[in-house]
Amino acid sequence: MPSPSLTATIYPSTAAIPAETWNALVPSTGGKTDNPFLDHAFFLALEQSGCATGRTGWQPQHIVLADADRPMGMMPLFLKSHSMGEYVFDHGWADAYERAGGNYYPKLQCSVPFTPATAPKLLVPSGDPAIQAALLSTAQQLAEQRKASSVHATFVPEAEADLIAGDGWLKRMDTQFHWFNQGFASFEDFLETLSSRKRKTIRRERRDALADGLTVKWLSGSDLMEHHWDAFYDFYEDTGARKWGRPYLNREFFSLLNQTMADRIVLMLAYDGPTPIAGAINFLGSDRIFGRNWGCTRDVPFLHFELCYYQAIDYAIAHKLAVVEAGAQGEHKLARGYEPTPTYSVHWIAHPGLRHAVADFLEHERMSVTHEQLLLDAHTPFRKGERTDH
Repeated sequence: MPSPSLTATIYPSTAAIPAETWNALVPSTGGKTDNPFLDHAFFLALEQSGCATGRTGWQPQHIVLADADRPMGMMPLFLKSHSMGEYVFDHGWADAYERAGGNYYPKLQCSVPFTPATAPKLLVPSGDPAIQAALLSTAQQLAEQRKASSVHATFVPEAEADLIAGDGWLKRMDTQFHWFNQGFASFEDFLETLSSRKRKTIRRERRDALADGLTVKWLSGSDLMEHHWDAFYDFYEDTGARKWGRPYLNREFFSLLNQTMADRIVLMLAYDGPTPIAGAINFLGSDRIFGRNWGCTRDVPFLHFELCYYQAIDYAIAHKLAVVEAGAQGEHKLARGYEPTPTYSVHWIAHPGLRHAVADFLEHERMSVTHEQLLLDAHTPFRKGERTDH
């Protein structure tokens, strides 16, 4: 429950919250949200395009806490009827609970839909732990009111995960692969930190990817036109259909983003002459670039690595960005200079029996993930002594 001085409002849509109110609660630098995925415009585009709405199983239930009409904290939240589009998998928990006679759905999901990128979820500019605790207790009370089995906050920073886990939530750990800029002056400067064999492999992959005269263009801001999005969506739709049947994002979503967030986007397109044949979309944060979706209409060896990994490194070096986050999964990123990096989520489960079973599962899973990360660390492509702590 919120403290007596705080009032909680549950918003059934992103559009119901003014953009100025929302963005004032999100960490920002120089008038821009530090993480582009937390921007009101990103959530609104998902909603207005129909990608994340009640009809698709993503019913907004955003919590805003206010003190005398002054917003003090926010928790982006959705009532969900499934577990798709989350990248932190709890299907096994749902199956086990339902086999035992329970109803796992609906559940409450605190996340950015379809986006496996770490970002704070307890949005409290003052950092007041009492307001953070009030957001959590409000979410639990809302779960009871909505007859939801659980509340999940995914891809949260480690410090936030530790804070929330201290309030009776269960902490989960997973692995992504991120690239870290050590002040490199060029891609070749980065390659010098790798073993000789890995340097040769990457140079060959980059050469082969563009061997037929393909070129790559970086498009951002006013350079982005609708015909670029038409081409990219064809790539995205083709690849998405082959991977999971139906892509989560529709064509309108990208047009809406282009209207409001073009300066936070870098669209990388590979061209054969004047014709684009592949593309990757990236988003810009205050200190990093986030690789998200990619696709192609022609199978070119190593073009995926070039567009999604090497071009992102090139961009980060050129623009002095500290990190490239290349999305979920992908141990193949390790050989290309991306390092295993832990990610975190936290989970509140109402039923004591299910909570106990999940807690036991997570304890064993954490041990496995920690062991796996040690093994991955031992197989990074860097020369001895070249890596630094991040």
